[in-house]
Amino acid sequence: MAEAGEKIITLADIKLFIDSGADIILLPAPGTVPGITMEYIRELIAYVHQRQKLALTAIGTSQEGADTDTIKQIALMCKMAGADIHHIGDAGYLGMALPENIFAYSVAIRGIRHTYRRMAMSINR
Repeated sequence: MAEAGEKIITLADIKLFIDSGADIILLPAPGTVPGITMEYIRELIAYVHQRQKLALTAIGTSQEGADTDTIKQIALMCKMAGADIHHIGDAGYLGMALPENIFAYSVAIRGIRHTYRRMAMSINR
């Protein structure tokens, strides 16, 4: 498991990405990769923000198919770590995240009122 744990991404990696022109840095969501804690991701996000870039946390290791309580925990850890953009992967049924998990994630990070508002908005207005 050479890529497991916090060594999957380091400050040096992020510096290289930014120096190469990246505007958004993708990071594993806390709790989705062994050794990736909220504290470690918070440290990486602080560096990304220091460099005036955006941080995206991603659930990309099948936890998007977990129960809603797990999704809520991951969502809150991402928010507490300072994520600017949240991504939930596509390992649910038929190649998409479970709708109830997308909903649970949204409610956890922005509340029910803003979740319903976003659901009701049209991209054509």
